[in-house]
Amino acid sequence: MKIFLCCLALFIYGYCQAQDCNYTFTGRLIDFHDGSEIAAAAIKIIESNSYVTSDIDGNFKIPNLCEGQLKLRISHIACEDKVVSYDINSNRSETIYMEHHTEELNEVSVTTVVSTMETKTAQETLLKSETLEDYSALSLGDALREVPGVSSINTGNTIVKPMINGMYGSRLLIMNNGVRLQDQEWGVEHAPNIDINAAGQVSVIKGSAALAYGGDAIGGVISVNPVRVILKDSMYGKTILSGQTNGRGFSTSTMLNKTWTEGWFASGQASFKKYGDFEAPDYVLTNTGQEATGFSFRGGKKRFESGFEVYYSYLNNEIGILRSAHVGNASDLVNSINSGEPFFIENFSYDINSPKQDVTHHLFKALYYKRFKSFGKLNLQYDYQINRRLEFDVRRGGRSDRAALDLELQTHTLQANVKLDANSKFRHRFGVLGRYQNNFPNPKTGVRRLIPDYDRYEIGTFFTSEYRINEDVLIDAGIRYDFVNIDAQKFYRTNRWEERGYDQDFSSIVIEDSGTQLLTNPIFNFHSFSASAGLRYEFNDNSYLLGNYSLSTRAPNPAELFSDGLHHSAARYELGDLRLEQEVSNRVSATFSFNNDYFSLNTEVFYNYIDDFMYLEPAGVEEGIRGAFPVWEYKKIDANFYGFDLSANYRISDKWALQNNSSLIKAWDLTTDRAVIDIPAFNTVNQISYRNKVWNNFSASLRSEWVFEQNEFPNNNFETFVATQDKMVVVDISSPPPAYHLMHFRSDMDFRFTEKTNLNIALSINNIFDTNYRNYLNQLRYFADDLGRNVMLQLQLNY
Repeated sequence: MKIFLCCLALFIYGYCQAQDCNYTFTGRLIDFHDGSEIAAAAIKIIESNSYVTSDIDGNFKIPNLCEGQLKLRISHIACEDKVVSYDINSNRSETIYMEHHTEELNEVSVTTVVSTMETKTAQETLLKSETLEDYSALSLGDALREVPGVSSINTGNTIVKPMINGMYGSRLLIMNNGVRLQDQEWGVEHAPNIDINAAGQVSVIKGSAALAYGGDAIGGVISVNPVRVILKDSMYGKTILSGQTNGRGFSTSTMLNKTWTEGWFASGQASFKKYGDFEAPDYVLTNTGQEATGFSFRGGKKRFESGFEVYYSYLNNEIGILRSAHVGNASDLVNSINSGEPFFIENFSYDINSPKQDVTHHLFKALYYKRFKSFGKLNLQYDYQINRRLEFDVRRGGRSDRAALDLELQTHTLQANVKLDANSKFRHRFGVLGRYQNNFPNPKTGVRRLIPDYDRYEIGTFFTSEYRINEDVLIDAGIRYDFVNIDAQKFYRTNRWEERGYDQDFSSIVIEDSGTQLLTNPIFNFHSFSASAGLRYEFNDNSYLLGNYSLSTRAPNPAELFSDGLHHSAARYELGDLRLEQEVSNRVSATFSFNNDYFSLNTEVFYNYIDDFMYLEPAGVEEGIRGAFPVWEYKKIDANFYGFDLSANYRISDKWALQNNSSLIKAWDLTTDRAVIDIPAFNTVNQISYRNKVWNNFSASLRSEWVFEQNEFPNNNFETFVATQDKMVVVDISSPPPAYHLMHFRSDMDFRFTEKTNLNIALSINNIFDTNYRNYLNQLRYFADDLGRNVMLQLQLNY
């Protein structure tokens, strides 16, 4: 036996000696982006569980290798781990490119303070997932009011349109997962068609500094992004259920995400809301219910060097409009505006009757990207949107169930952009865009169409550059050009055509004259130039200063040009103006930010001069077969906007904290030397909060919201004849309501079931003292008070 074992040992030794294990593998680690060497990387030889390290030049060596396969795992800070395999049958040398790019790899993290900003020198604020979850039962516009300087212009409480520093509508560019939202944002009562439950983060950029998105964002950009993709095998999600007393309704939302280490990902989300009539402190707001359904899907493959994504979202909103906003004659209109309560007050109901709006929005997106060594990243994207808007009026002859306004807006967009980031100091980005849009107003409504048929063509291109001078100073600049063509066909009543003097200025666009009405073919071409430049100076790790200048040009939208008739869900006649031209904005802003462990301060100031500013203003009253309604006309002026936004947080201790958000905006009509309409008054929000992690992460906060009276406003009051009084009566449509102060409370706790599953229970009370108030920026303030007390219970299961 001993002889056999000795022979076996000699055989094995001889075989090992015969095998050639003298091969050497030499490697060099290079940054994929700029070609620089990567030092101090850990290279693990998986077969032997041993390590080597790259030197200062990125080189490493592995000697004494046998013939066969060599498998390495390479790790470096701020890099994705990379696994590579090589066949060894001789000495071998390889260059290995690492995905070393902190900013790209550290995508938006909505659960920590680490987040990706859209810009470097603009005034920008992030809303993270925790804040968005608090507003699951509400709207995007409600959540955005958490940002200083952001308010909203409302039609009731369910139609909430964001406003940044006094700007709203077409002046705000809203991005949904990289797609510019096209949803007939023209009307005051056209809220963004975005389900807040599908968002993982919202970025608010004040001013037109994000030129890659568009040059017409005079007021700013709102970028809604989904939850980030984590490159590991994982499945996670959340379900939120909310119920509330005001409106006696509920909302539910659920989301599920699945990711794989190889880069594949898929996520689905669905939500549903249903509310009955909301209530003011003293009465029911008849016909103000809401029902909303939404879902979205996102999937694809995400790797550093290339990837693709497909995305689809659907949202349907059926929203009741306050019944008292639609009256029958001038006398009823005057009584409704001048009285202290609505004209119609009925018992609570879940029914949504006319007047109402029913809006459906579909969005589809396909994206492909590819990175190239020592060059940059190419993005190709196509998106398609269809927005169907139905507005129902109170109509005679049993026709209230037949839409009085039926618009279908379809938009196709194709774009490509390139990011050049091979140089660590310079970063450039350029891109091109083509867009086609068609609007079809269904003539079967039997009502004169407010917005006409039109085709819109758009071509745009931009270039931006960023240069880091040193560790403390960064500058950026950019330019953009857009061409817009609008080709419309519109009928005008002959008397309206002549009343507005179009027979003198636009006789050449008449293509058919039937006596009482004219068919016209207005065609407009707009050339828009935009630019921005900014600087960021970091004093130290705790504070920095931003300065930014932006030039932006916005072409008139179809409502501003062509409106001619009753806008049913806004309860008013609206008249556009074919003479409107592009408005040009010059905005200068500065931001100072300080942040340490106990105190943070963010102050922003801005000045914005706008040439040919377009706005909608009341001009009288008009009676028709459907009742008496105020007449609002689109006009243009030169105006300046200026103000400041302040946000301060003080952590008193580990458990107690104070917070203040304050905003002041001034806007002046330089053409007629008076105030601009619909500008938010000074407001300040103060909050004291308590958090105790030991008590199941218990938190409670008390919030004070104080809105001052707007004492600068234009006088647009008018007189109308009231037959019942047999005299002319002044209709006060201008005077803002008085100041008001509201108190709100919120508290929540976490209950952990497993390591990865927990339940959050939250209770909130808005308008604790059931205060009567009217908001100057609520378009239905003429007819009713705002919401009374609302108690909401929310359950969120994370898994």
